[in-house]
Amino acid sequence: MNLPLTYDLLSSSHSWRRPFCIPMARVFVYGTLKKGQPNNYRMFDVANGKAAFLASACTVQKHPLVIAGKYNIPFLLNVPGQGHRVKGEIYKVDDKMLKFLDAFESVPTMYQRTEVKLEVEEWVGGEEKLTAGSITEAFIYSTTSYKKEWLSQRCYESYDSCGDHGLEYHTRETQD
Repeated sequence: MNLPLTYDLLSSSHSWRRPFCIPMARVFVYGTLKKGQPNNYRMFDVANGKAAFLASACTVQKHPLVIAGKYNIPFLLNVPGQGHRVKGEIYKVDDKMLKFLDAFESVPTMYQRTEVKLEVEEWVGGEEKLTAGSITEAFIYSTTSYKKEWLSQRCYESYDSCGDHGLEYHTRETQD
């Protein structure tokens, strides 16, 4: 069996062995981490880990996406079947970025990370090629801890921090 020449990270020498492979997870973002939103830069800060944009997509099931709290934070409530099919983006992330996102999203106190089925709208990256309409899975951050009145608030299909809703997001740097 011919094994490829790989770089041995521990001894800084070349050796014949199986290639080192770091597993990557998929994460679906629907709020301030999307392109054009206030926290998107965090997805590409190498200090947080690695992330690559894969696709635009929407949830297969409906979910309530609300803007709530004194900082106008987008919350996806873990109430499948209510609200809208939520539009967002799929990213491929390494373990370091996944840990950063868990901390950023305050898992498990504010959000939980679970898997969700998504319908691909446009696939642009990654080795795997999915077509529009394909169903795939990714992690999503949703909350089970919310005020009951949030369920009666306006639900959104797509989040934009400067949208016509007039509820501009307060960045962490401006929060007290």
